[in-house]
Amino acid sequence: MLAQDLFSFAQALLQPAALLEMGVLVGCLGLAWTLVRLIRGPEPQPASIWFGEGVVGGVLFPVLALLLALLARWLLSLPPLEVPITVFRVVLPILTSLVVIRLVVRVLHRLFPTSGVMRIVERSVSWIAWVAVVLWITGILPLVLNELDAITWKIGGAQVTVRDLLEGVISAVLVLVAALWVSSALEAKLLQGATDNLSIRKMAANFLRAFLLVVGLMFALSAAGIDLTALSVLGGALGVGIGLGLQKLAANYVSGFVILAERSMRIGDIVKVDNFEGRITDISTRFTVIRAINGRESIVPNEMMITQRVENASLADSRLALNTIVQVAYGTDVEVLMPRLAQTVRNVPRVIADPGPGVLLTNFAADGLELTIGFWIADPENGQGNVRSDVNLAILRLFDELGVEIPFPQRVLRGLPAVPGAAAGA
Repeated sequence: MLAQDLFSFAQALLQPAALLEMGVLVGCLGLAWTLVRLIRGPEPQPASIWFGEGVVGGVLFPVLALLLALLARWLLSLPPLEVPITVFRVVLPILTSLVVIRLVVRVLHRLFPTSGVMRIVERSVSWIAWVAVVLWITGILPLVLNELDAITWKIGGAQVTVRDLLEGVISAVLVLVAALWVSSALEAKLLQGATDNLSIRKMAANFLRAFLLVVGLMFALSAAGIDLTALSVLGGALGVGIGLGLQKLAANYVSGFVILAERSMRIGDIVKVDNFEGRITDISTRFTVIRAINGRESIVPNEMMITQRVENASLADSRLALNTIVQVAYGTDVEVLMPRLAQTVRNVPRVIADPGPGVLLTNFAADGLELTIGFWIADPENGQGNVRSDVNLAILRLFDELGVEIPFPQRVLRGLPAVPGAAAGA
C-alpha cells in the first residue's frame, strides 16, 4: 500500500499541474525573500531571532513562505483553476517544520548561548520535526500515531497514551519557547534607552519574565494533559520547602525586588560591601554583581545587600571627594603656595569646580610641612587612581616651576663635648 502511494505521488509530480504548483511555489519563496529583504533594509543588521545572520537565516522568512504557500494552495483549489494539490502537500509540512526548528533554535540560542543542555534540546527538536515530516510525506505518520495510541497506562484516574505524552512534551516545549521569546523581547524593549531609571526597568523586566514563565508553564502543563488542580498539593509542599530549606534562596529573591523597588542601590553606583569596593554592573533577582576597578567581579547575594552595612558613594550624589598629601620643606612660604596649588588642581580636567579644591596645612612632620589637597570628581565610575595621578603630576610640575623643595628624610647629628682628662687617663 505504501509503495503504491509513493508511485502515485511520483506520477502526479510529472503532470502539468505539478509544474504549475512548482512555479507558484518558487514565486512564493521569491516574494517571501523580497519582503524580508525590504523589512530588514539594505544595511547589515545585528543577528536577531526574526532575521538571523542573513535574509533567510531567521524565523521571518519561513513564516512568510508558509503563509504565502497556504494562500497559494487555497487559491489554486478554487474554481476555475481547481488544480490538484501535489507539490504543496509536501512543501507545507516542510515549511511548518522549518518554522518550528528556527523558532526553537533561535530563541534558545539567544537566551542560553553557552548552555550545553539547550544544544541537546535544539538537536532533539530538529530531529523530531524532520522525522515527523518524513513520516507525514510517506504516509507512515498516521500508522505510527495509531500504534502510539494503543500503548496506554493508567496514572491515578486518567488513562494516558504514549501519543498524549509526546504531544504534551512537544506542546510544552513550544509554549515555553514562546514565553521565553516574548519575555526576552519585552525585556530588551524595557531596557532600551534606560538611564537613571534603569533599576526600575530591570525590576519590571525580571517580574515580567517570571510572570510569563509561570503562565507559560501553566499552559505547558495543561497541554501535556496534567490536571492543574493537582498543583495545590505541590504548592503546599513547595511552601514547606521554602520555609525550611529554600528560605535563603527566597530571601535573596525578595531582597532583589526590594533593592530595585526602593532604589537604595542602582546599576552604576559605586558601593563597598564586605571590604569589596566597585561599581554595580547588574542587579538580578538573586544576586548583585559588583565590578572593581581592577576588573575583578564580586557576586553578592541580595540578602547581604539588605541586611549588612553598604557604603554607597553615589546614592544621593555622584560626586566623590578625594585627597592627596604632599610635603614641602620648612621655610617654604605656604601662604603663597596654597592658593597656587588649589588653582593648579582646579585645572585638572576631571576635577570639578563646585565644590572646588582646597589645601590645608595638616601636620608639622619630622621632615617638612604636610599639605593635604582635597578635590571632588563627578564621575567616580571612570576610576579614582587615574585622576589622583593627574593631580599629583600637576602638583609636581608646579613645584618644579616654583622651585619648591620636596624634603627628604633628615637627621641631625650632634657631637658630645670632650670630657676633660679623658685623653690623659687613656
